[in-house]
Amino acid sequence: MAGDLVDEAVRAAPAPPLRGLVGWYSGYRQRGVPPARHRGLPSPWLTLIITLDEPLSIAAHPDPRDAPGDYPTLLGGLHLTPALIEMPGRQSGIQVAISPLGARVLLGLPAGELAGTDVQADDVLGADLREVHDRLREASCWAARFAAVDDWLLRRMIRHDGVRAASAAPVAGAWQRLLSAGGRLRVDRLAAEAAVSERHLRNRFRAEIGLTPKAAARVIRFDLARRRLAGRPGALDLATLAADCGYADQSHLDREFGALAACTPSDWLAQEFRNIQSGHHPPT
Repeated sequence: MAGDLVDEAVRAAPAPPLRGLVGWYSGYRQRGVPPARHRGLPSPWLTLIITLDEPLSIAAHPDPRDAPGDYPTLLGGLHLTPALIEMPGRQSGIQVAISPLGARVLLGLPAGELAGTDVQADDVLGADLREVHDRLREASCWAARFAAVDDWLLRRMIRHDGVRAASAAPVAGAWQRLLSAGGRLRVDRLAAEAAVSERHLRNRFRAEIGLTPKAAARVIRFDLARRRLAGRPGALDLATLAADCGYADQSHLDREFGALAACTPSDWLAQEFRNIQSGHHPPT
């Protein structure tokens, strides 16, 4: 019945002290929508998902050695291949986009320890995540849910604030420069600006970010391209998109989509068209 359809998508900014460590919160609730399979694409953000009702069903992880499964809470690091998520027509939860530079402060470990993996978030974050999980389920509206996540992350930030300096240099500056440049900076230039060797920068990036600087640049550029594509579906030609995002040509863009999304840009748009049109932000 049409009256049974629920398709909510709400995005909110974190509390001001968390900005820079957390990009945004996305709340989602769906009931009665057609079943589908969603691609969780590589991005410059770690993914924390706290479900509200049914668990998140992962059909395939970025690491193919990881078995499919259901996740009441999920924590995922940066990755170079997509996850495949079953969307059976019923799902709800909150996704938290966490900067790799916020991992030590908010999660208590460097982002490199989560690279290419999805794990049960409770296994990493422990009892206080289970507590906020309960609070989210009891909250009556999205504003109250986002406020509960704010409160929880602010308490974690205060608890772990002493470790923030561990990744301050040279990784933090180089990461921010890469983001600002849309991934279009050479590694040798990044290293020179940070006054370190390329090898040292590469090793520090692997530990603190979870990717090498070259791989991180690929992911940042790809994420920018697919977000611009989603922002103007049907109105932006791929050759122009490729040039604007620093790809050599449209074929280069197509190859990167094949490598990082396992599909073409046009196929991805077709698969995600309903979500894009409705403003829905599926998990990961």
